[in-house]
Amino acid sequence: MIVTIVGAGRLAEGIAARALAGGHRVRIVDDEPGKADALVAALAARRQRGGAPESGSLSRSVATVGEAIAGADMVVLAVPYPQGRLLAREQGAALSGVTVVDTCNPVDFSTFDSLLTSPGMSAAEEIAAASPDARVVKAFNTTFASVLVAGWVGGMPVDVFLAGDDPEAKALVAALVTDGGMRPVDTGPLRRARELEAFQLLHMTLQGPLGLDWASALKLLP
Repeated sequence: MIVTIVGAGRLAEGIAARALAGGHRVRIVDDEPGKADALVAALAARRQRGGAPESGSLSRSVATVGEAIAGADMVVLAVPYPQGRLLAREQGAALSGVTVVDTCNPVDFSTFDSLLTSPGMSAAEEIAAASPDARVVKAFNTTFASVLVAGWVGGMPVDVFLAGDDPEAKALVAALVTDGGMRPVDTGPLRRARELEAFQLLHMTLQGPLGLDWASALKLLP
């Protein structure tokens, strides 16, 4: 499938690495083209070193965000809160009927003590409200970038928790996760994004006390 990733940070790198490993076509677009170029170069260099046996294709979109969305099977918003909501509002028509993956965590990074969303609301639901014809799925917000690049943690596939109201959209995201060597975990409707975002806040606050160095993952075990 064609996966357009909006953003060129570390999380975008991790998701792109897994999508490429699954054989998908990845397009990276960013408001700062130089950042997108740098990410494409880094991913290509990793492939040449043999550190990432991806079979998919990779490109930096020279188009605008709106043009990069056109023709994509999936659009991944790998941007900080609230940029995803703003982009969804701006690109509402282009996102109509498109599977849109919200990855952000609306954390107050000045304190790491609270979420910036209103009570009873999630960032993913805000995006769905801003672009009501998009098929929004919450995913990848509970996985750190360094873990995503590898796809494994502690010798086991990474669990990627999903939430969404559209079964077909969730199935598409689950397929991307599976193709990348990870395990999708369907947590239910989009409102479950509230718990996923809160859970990741807790996960973040444990990094320092437990010395996890942002390389841990949430894993369900039998």
